[in-house]
Amino acid sequence: MTLEEAKLARSKKVNKVEKVKDLKNPTEAFNAIEKYAKEGYDSIPDEDKKYFLKCFGIYDKDGLTPKQFMMRVRISGGHLNAAQAKTLGNIAKNYGQDYIDITTRAQVEFRYLNIEDMPAILQELKDAGLNAYQTGVDNFRNIVTDPLDKFGFDNILPSFALLQKIQEKFLFNPEWISTLPRKFNTAVTGSMANRCNVFGHDCCFVLAQKDGYYGYNLYLGGRVGMIAKNADMFLASESEVLLAYDALIEIFKKYGFRDNRNKNRLHFLIDAVGMQTITAAIRENAGVDFASAGDTLTTTNAHDTQHGKVQLKDGTFAIQVVVPSGIFSGTALLRVAELSEAFGNGELRFSVEQNLYILGVKETQTLLENDFFQEYKNVNSPYFNNLIACAGTEHCSFGVIENKRDAISMSEYLTNAVPLESGRVRLYWSACVKGCGTHEIADIGFEGCKAKVNGKTEDGVHITLGGKIVSEGQNGYTVIKSAPLQFARYYVESIVLEYKKLRNPQESFEQFNERVLLSYSSAYIGFYMKLQAYLRSKDINIELNINAIQKTGKNEEFELFELGRKLYYQFTKQEPYTAYVRFTNENKREKLIDVRKINPDIDENIANMLFKMLESEEKRAVVFSELTEFIAL
Repeated sequence: MTLEEAKLARSKKVNKVEKVKDLKNPTEAFNAIEKYAKEGYDSIPDEDKKYFLKCFGIYDKDGLTPKQFMMRVRISGGHLNAAQAKTLGNIAKNYGQDYIDITTRAQVEFRYLNIEDMPAILQELKDAGLNAYQTGVDNFRNIVTDPLDKFGFDNILPSFALLQKIQEKFLFNPEWISTLPRKFNTAVTGSMANRCNVFGHDCCFVLAQKDGYYGYNLYLGGRVGMIAKNADMFLASESEVLLAYDALIEIFKKYGFRDNRNKNRLHFLIDAVGMQTITAAIRENAGVDFASAGDTLTTTNAHDTQHGKVQLKDGTFAIQVVVPSGIFSGTALLRVAELSEAFGNGELRFSVEQNLYILGVKETQTLLENDFFQEYKNVNSPYFNNLIACAGTEHCSFGVIENKRDAISMSEYLTNAVPLESGRVRLYWSACVKGCGTHEIADIGFEGCKAKVNGKTEDGVHITLGGKIVSEGQNGYTVIKSAPLQFARYYVESIVLEYKKLRNPQESFEQFNERVLLSYSSAYIGFYMKLQAYLRSKDINIELNINAIQKTGKNEEFELFELGRKLYYQFTKQEPYTAYVRFTNENKREKLIDVRKINPDIDENIANMLFKMLESEEKRAVVFSELTEFIAL
């Protein structure tokens, strides 16, 4: 009843896409592809270009590359063999200008495809055991899992076979093609390390233990900007997972909202009725009183990316190939396939961080001496090893910034400006608010936007810090909004310099954030990043660390005064006032000595800023946004 009431409350209208769905059965569009190939691009009906062909991974990109298409290929769990990799490589070379994108769902996208070639492409995929079915719009997207599933030492429950059983429910099944209210993302992992962003999906099956038994805890409602929540349900076997999944997707199909597409994901249904209602409905639909949650075991980071290789259970190694921003080529994938056959066991894996692994390698050094690794490194700098960037304006109509090359440019700059011999810094880039680059869970995240510089609009980014993929995951917090892209690198340089100076041995940025940054407000951190960028631009050298101020319980007004004190001392070698009570001067009648009288050479903007930070209590600034004009680049 609760689900029905929630649905009725959101059923006063349906969105335009739902009306398009009523025009035809999606398979009609798929079956017409040969006809369209013969008759040409202009013969394709508008509704097929805009919606129905997307059900089969075929995206019209006429606005970006005239009369051409993008195709998204389903690579279940990111698992493929050398023969399949060769098929993908040849398709890119023969039909798609030798271009491949590796995506954040561990699959591939071709671009620059012509409708005339589509039947041949689809047949070549089918012959290789691959497909593009249901990889777009309101369908079940590619299911992700640990790329080292079964082979990794930390893998407790091999889960790829379970993944295949899960997708048997919907893949190629007309009852599930374009019948969901919105897209549905699924993840499953039986490993201790989180190699697949397992908490960031609509439905997540996560390694757990209860009463001595291994199984999966269920997490639900993840989406862009939202980590999935623990559903308090332990699934003790593959059969229980399948029963729970079947019950859940039937609930979403029947009761999911179909009005506002921005609020139609599973998360919003859960938000409307509560998690307990959803889990009660799952138990009722499945006919099983599933146990309450056990202890979640997928709680650690994978360190493979820092070492470039990881030993597998059989004594061989998985060798990483770092692919900056996921920009790859058919030629490169063919080379990887050949190397996999020559040095490995013929198995390859894509990762959600847009890299790939060659599995089963015995002679690791011999493989790494191959000239292929001159272009695509086995271990890059920490700013590249975990880099993610979604498509951006060159390939996506939603993109606000170019993104992929912006991400590469940022990482190149940081590699030179703040070299790190070791460390882990996850830089994730999304070209727009849709968040396909999963920026919200990054150590340092970037969301494309527009920014103003001297009254003119140009590319910018919102900058976030502190996303987590360990434990149960956590979204980051915004430190700088609408940073002009031309200056963003200098702001980020400020925070990674702090990481380099202050981190403990072997400490990741994620751990550094927990230990240091979370003691301060996001406003202080963002201001500090801008301040240090300004000081460097003016060649002003002072000794100041981000943790130099006292902890104030994240009280921005107190942080501001404390920072002013520290800066005043750096420029004058004396305190601005003689005594303090908490975070202000004790004697209210004591006048602040103009910093220029003590240090005549001080930068004028800094002098004015310090006065604003430290003048009499009733006049001084109380939030950092009052001071940003003084440190603008």
